[in-house]
Amino acid sequence: MRVAIVINTSWNIWNFRRSLVKALQDAGHEVLAIAPPDDYSARLETELGCRFVPILMENKGTNPVKDAQLTGRFYRIYKREQPDVVLHYTIKPNIYGSIAAKLAGIPSVNNVSGLGTVFIVKNFVSKVALGLYRFAFRFPKRIFFQNDDDRQLFLQHGLVAPGITDLLPGSGIDTNKFRPATEFVRNTPFTFLMIARVLYEKGVEEYFEAARLVREAVPGTRIQLLGGIDESGGVGVKRAVFEQWMQAGNIEYLGTSDNVAEHIAQADCVVLPSYREGTPKTLLEAAAMGKPIVTTDVPGCRETVVDGQNGLLCEVRNAQDLAAKMQQVLGLSDAALAKMGRAGRELAEQKFDERIVLDKYLRVVASVQPTPALALKTA
Repeated sequence: MRVAIVINTSWNIWNFRRSLVKALQDAGHEVLAIAPPDDYSARLETELGCRFVPILMENKGTNPVKDAQLTGRFYRIYKREQPDVVLHYTIKPNIYGSIAAKLAGIPSVNNVSGLGTVFIVKNFVSKVALGLYRFAFRFPKRIFFQNDDDRQLFLQHGLVAPGITDLLPGSGIDTNKFRPATEFVRNTPFTFLMIARVLYEKGVEEYFEAARLVREAVPGTRIQLLGGIDESGGVGVKRAVFEQWMQAGNIEYLGTSDNVAEHIAQADCVVLPSYREGTPKTLLEAAAMGKPIVTTDVPGCRETVVDGQNGLLCEVRNAQDLAAKMQQVLGLSDAALAKMGRAGRELAEQKFDERIVLDKYLRVVASVQPTPALALKTA
């Protein structure tokens, strides 16, 4: 079969769907990667063996005219490439790609990997988005959610039929690739690491304030941030603001990296004070590598932590509580810290192994059959 993976960036396919691409190929399927072109597009072809199909997509925009044009672009690509099934990820492919796939008579499978600002910020745009979800989500054969809070929210709003929903443990984690060090080593000074784009909804402002509080209490503690600056769409921290925060000297900014595992390995604890997630892959990586976690008690994040066992949960949007939990981890003995790391590894192996995700996708791809194209009425 020809399987199309459709996401809002090539980077996303490279970083989060590589194992799925390989699993589909190993099962004998041809994989098309449909996404806006970026620095990772060529690697999808040369290193993963996908055929890359570019599409123009304004990820952050909410202009209904442009979004209607996006539906047309999806439709033309689907009719030209004739995939047997389309796997959609991220908001715009989930909505407009689903409509286009229905029009083209091609079955689709959606993945709600996080709700973004649609359910966090209540405004006119979010109301329009809910209506679009309700319309578009009538068409997919299956809709995967990465935590049950998100699934229940869609059901409560009447956005999806219960029978086509299913749960995944996030994107899963390759527990063979992400492994703990053979010997426990505690850094001196103790090192915290946050891995996320510099967005307010990731809790980055609270992280900066917590860093100040922790370093006041325990001078010299290293507090690091790994992730790109994203000023688009009004949800990212402006570079000028970010640079002003950096002047306080409490955070080491590491920029971006293709080798996240290397940075996790050098940290003592991984922190993510996000407002809401699907299931954050970086926390799964941290757990698999035996690193304690501090994260917020919100949908998506709380699934990665058994509070007090492999990490600690803190209150959302509360820098003081975040700092307190970070200090609590910092104050653990070596034995307690190592025990917390082992508990995280066990959780990753039992609950989040990527084979669970890959097996579900392989089964649903094998089960779908093309449906007749939607008849378009003409005047």
